Amino acid sequence: MIAVVDYKAGNLTSVMKALHAAGADVRVTQDADGVLRAEKIVLPGVGHFAATEFLEKQGLRAAMQAQIAKGIPFLGICVGLQWLFEGSTESPQTLGLGLCKGQCERFSAGLKVPHVGWNALEVRPSRLLRGISSGTFVYYTHSYRAPLTNGTVAVTDYGGPFTAAVEIGNVMGVQFHPEKSGEAGLRILRNFVEL
Repeated sequence: MIAVVDYKAGNLTSVMKALHAAGADVRVTQDADGVLRAEKIVLPGVGHFAATEFLEKQGLRAAMQAQIAKGIPFLGICVGLQWLFEGSTESPQTLGLGLCKGQCERFSAGLKVPHVGWNALEVRPSRLLRGISSGTFVYYTHSYRAPLTNGTVAVTDYGGPFTAAVEIGNVMGVQFHPEKSGEAGLRILRNFVEL
């Protein structure tokens, strides 16, 4: 069973439909017990980085950390990817998980923000991105970007390169929305379901 964590910042309906289409048995949860029973975890997100404070208040952060430490596969989507970093200038007082070094920052002045629409990936070897080639287009909607890190497995350029996807062992994240990225997004979700 895949637990989709509801922290009041996710596009849950689209994510649930896409995971079902990818063959997953999915449950939405807001409690630590639901996370601790999961075989895989998805943390979707749309909105402000401060929304991740809900994870701490509900005991979800500790539950996800425990599951990650046990090797349970984890996928963060959009703000869910940003949460894997140390933090974001969007909400400096809110701590990220810190599995990836660096801070997420707003796109540079002069760029149209938010970055909305289709953009291409430059792909590196990855289990999550198996079958996805460089040049594949995926759908974005975000105002803050994650820096490049050792775990970066896909890069997109918009006013400079940023992390489009990260993979560190059983922990994965994508800045784009696979649930809105057509067949490529469904393939990525299927790869996660089949891990």
